[in-house]
Amino acid sequence: MKSERKTRNQRSAIPPAVPQEGWLLQRLRDPELAAAYLNAALAEGDQGAFMLALRQVAKARRGVSTVVRHTGLNRASLTRALSAKGNPELSSLNRILRATGLRLVIASGPPRKSKMPGAERPSAARIAKAA
Repeated sequence: MKSERKTRNQRSAIPPAVPQEGWLLQRLRDPELAAAYLNAALAEGDQGAFMLALRQVAKARRGVSTVVRHTGLNRASLTRALSAKGNPELSSLNRILRATGLRLVIASGPPRKSKMPGAERPSAARIAKAA
């Protein structure tokens, strides 16, 4: 019984894991790394993961209080928008990104294969004609 107690006490003497949030926030101060971090989160296809990554970037780049001032959103709205279940409007997302010194960009990617047989990619001429 005594040896069992020693084992328990020895286990409690092990220091807790080193928090990594400080390390991450320090790295995310770099705008290039912050953009790559957000792009990686976006590539995951999980909106919750992206919103949490954006919250980390906001903390690192300017701090939540500064983002609140620059976006015009109140703190509760910003916290809700940057939660895992957050679903901000595009205008709010743009304001948050601008407040952190970033911007939303659309880039072309590899063409996706259509699920419908015989479907083809619309040409620029066809798009212009339809407009």
